[in-house]
Amino acid sequence: MQDFSKFKMPYPIAKKYDKSVAYFSMEFGIDQALKIYSGGLGYLAGSHMRSAYDLKQNLVGIGILWKYGYYDQIRKPNNEMDALFQEKQYNFLHDTGITFDIQVHNANVKVKAWYLAPETFGTAPMFLLSTDLKENDYLSRTICHRLYSNNVETKIAQSILLGKGGARLLELMNFEPEIYHLNEAHALPAAFHLYEKLGNLEAVKARTVFTTHTPVEAGNEKHSVHLLDKMSFFGNLSMEKMREITQVDGGVFNHSLVALRMAKIANGVSKMHGEVSRLMWKDYEGICPITHSTNSQNHKYWHDPALDKAIKSKKNDALIERKIELKKELFDIVADQTGKIFDPEVLTVVWARRFAAYKRADLITRDLERFERIINNSKKPIQIIWSGKPYPMDYGAVEMFNQLIHLSKKYPNLAVVTGYELSLSKALKQGSDVWLNNPRVPREASGTSGMTSAMNASVNLSTADGWIPEFGKDGKNAFVVPLVDMTLSHEEQDAIDGNNLLEAIENQIVPMYYDTPAKWWAVVRANMKDVLPFFDSDRMADDYYTKLYAAKVAKEKKLA
Repeated sequence: MQDFSKFKMPYPIAKKYDKSVAYFSMEFGIDQALKIYSGGLGYLAGSHMRSAYDLKQNLVGIGILWKYGYYDQIRKPNNEMDALFQEKQYNFLHDTGITFDIQVHNANVKVKAWYLAPETFGTAPMFLLSTDLKENDYLSRTICHRLYSNNVETKIAQSILLGKGGARLLELMNFEPEIYHLNEAHALPAAFHLYEKLGNLEAVKARTVFTTHTPVEAGNEKHSVHLLDKMSFFGNLSMEKMREITQVDGGVFNHSLVALRMAKIANGVSKMHGEVSRLMWKDYEGICPITHSTNSQNHKYWHDPALDKAIKSKKNDALIERKIELKKELFDIVADQTGKIFDPEVLTVVWARRFAAYKRADLITRDLERFERIINNSKKPIQIIWSGKPYPMDYGAVEMFNQLIHLSKKYPNLAVVTGYELSLSKALKQGSDVWLNNPRVPREASGTSGMTSAMNASVNLSTADGWIPEFGKDGKNAFVVPLVDMTLSHEEQDAIDGNNLLEAIENQIVPMYYDTPAKWWAVVRANMKDVLPFFDSDRMADDYYTKLYAAKVAKEKKLA
């Protein structure tokens, strides 16, 4: 058994990537069997860990071992959504033998570290922290129970566990990284721990980089400074010292803003998001430069090998045959959950991602008369599937999910499937013809689900948000609706976007699929070809080393 008190990377490191890095993330979507993720942030982090391993980078992942995961999405007797919090157990994690104390609410909380070896799922080495120990009192044990707890104090304690706990673990393993990479601001206590250790803000900045995924200022997490201080968020730093180094002078602590002030460089997760982020933070003093590195997904994990083989043939026969097989596999899941048998010869549209108001899952249904005309066209039929996990306490999103379930009961060609995790996500991407993505611009920082659908011969139909402006060529490798006037009210934007999406479905996609199949499959081929290699996470993992980790501490506020 490895001696974790003297941790060494368990594989030879590529010279290009020899700088040591610790990557902190609240969630990781590694494998269906390891339920420590909720959605896109986790999928991104999981792909990053896989590419870090494939490229043999000197990088370790730091996360939390969630006892109940996010939640298991189940159904009530009337088929509406319900949330099950079920204990998870894993026999593939290794006990490091390391336990230690951290301060939470001025009290000692014992932390245990578990190890996910690279060979288990093909990832960089990963360490997962738990407070669910008999030595802790009940409240302390619950810190690691539910990902994204709705209790404010618990959420703060989770950040302390990830940031402070992760930093302490690295020290106890004698693996002190040259770079601390904060994937979102959840692990910000790591930066305060570094300051206590180094005593110099410039030294902290030299070791810290920050990835932001939030495209609106209001969406960045904020808490009371006094509550954070009471919870031991700042470690042993006095309130005066914390204010001095963070420039926080009021009662509200903006986590992302402070991360920007304690890092040497930050990045948005698409070209568009980088521009939005620079505009959003431009009037704040003391922030680091903000560049961008477009999120990507691990092709090796997400692709279907038979599809990749089929695309190499100049004829479409093998590609069509394999796509039909994958649609049948998806439709078996649909039939099992809903009792509906879908036709693999019929054009199939899927909307699947986290349910949130700005993502507008129900957008194409709001003009019900036109929507019904499209879905009732028996000569050129269409099937639509929705899936995704709302945050269980986001009652508006849950209500939208349930409304779509009830709508789907009225039509044989509509379905809503539950359990949107890695396995179902892969099946939906491989079994769909069109991947529908309609966030309200510019709310989607990246939107990586469209990348993995493109890898699997599913064509994007999308608003021009996130990664799409870097990829989409309307009618050639995707279908991109015109950019709406963002000065209009949300209601007006939604009406225009909804009409444009239905227009694209009714007058571009459906006729092309049925009347000119050669053109359709040309779009499918271009879609699969153009998504690689740029939107493979190997490129992204390389970007982080060359663009962020190697960056110097800069004085200027902007970075193009």
